[in-house]
Amino acid sequence: MGRRSDHSRAELERLIVLEGHKHMAEVGFARFSAREVAKRIGYSVGTLYNVFGTYDRLILAINTRTFELWTEHLRQRLENAGEDRIRALVEGYFSFARDNTNLWMAIYDHHLPSDAVMPDDFGAIRGKLTELVEQEVAAALPEGKREMAPRLARSLIASVHGHCAFALNGTFSLMGVEEPMKLAVARAREAIAASH
Repeated sequence: MGRRSDHSRAELERLIVLEGHKHMAEVGFARFSAREVAKRIGYSVGTLYNVFGTYDRLILAINTRTFELWTEHLRQRLENAGEDRIRALVEGYFSFARDNTNLWMAIYDHHLPSDAVMPDDFGAIRGKLTELVEQEVAAALPEGKREMAPRLARSLIASVHGHCAFALNGTFSLMGVEEPMKLAVARAREAIAASH
């Protein structure tokens, strides 16, 4: 059953998150199994709970890794964006979600209990994605309006997310919308232009 002493706690945490992330990518949140992750790494499922404490914290760790990869994906898109950085952000949002659908959906399918709090370390990592969007929105606004960037960035994330979710789940197709990413880019540009 176990290689119980093969890894330090930090090594175990990393091993569990990496294998859990692979498993989540393969099967999605609804079919995710902590027991399957434990089996894949050669430990008991109890080891996972000894390391993470709860199932929710395990899922938070896996989803936080997705946020890290997503933020890096957006950074790479921005490196090659040229002048149209807002378009690069929107297209990066869509391409990450399309290429990593199970992982992306798991972020939104998992809900913490109402009395649970997001751990600070996970929140800080997840917040880097929003910070990246805020920086780009601020750069697109006139200097005197840049204080609007945090609020506007969050609104734009919500708008782009809705477009992306509708594209992936087939809702836009049922509505006869053929190019949802272009619509999302247009909405983002309109919102930024209206803030000038």
